[in-house]
Amino acid sequence: MTGGEVAGILVAVFWAILVSFIALVLVRLAQTLKAATKLVADVTEQAVPLLADASATVRSAHTQLARVDSIAADVQEVTANASALSSTVSSAFGGPLVKVAAFGYGVRRAIGRKGAPAEPERTVVTGRSVGKKLPSARRGGRRTRGKG
Repeated sequence: MTGGEVAGILVAVFWAILVSFIALVLVRLAQTLKAATKLVADVTEQAVPLLADASATVRSAHTQLARVDSIAADVQEVTANASALSSTVSSAFGGPLVKVAAFGYGVRRAIGRKGAPAEPERTVVTGRSVGKKLPSARRGGRRTRGKG
């Protein structure tokens, strides 16, 4: 065997090993691609029903929001009507009722003063009237409390 033949054999062995490694890498890559394809198929199987459910939920939420919007519009209309009614009642009956109440107060006060003698004004000091006599039942109340 000459040097050229040995070099040819070495090159052939090197290429055989290289081809073996490349074949091994391609087999592993094919397995990875199969696993990825299966994973994508499984995700697609599960995602399609989830998307359908999500779409149904969004439609239901849209319907509920439409109902809430109509209820809010009705409440706004009722509030406006109540406000208008309140202002109408206040303007129609407020002034006369205040006048009747003031008249009634004046009549009661006049009737109350007519039958009772005029009492002097009393100065209030810490919740008590100065110059006012306590009833006899209350005068001795502190001394007899707890002894009975």
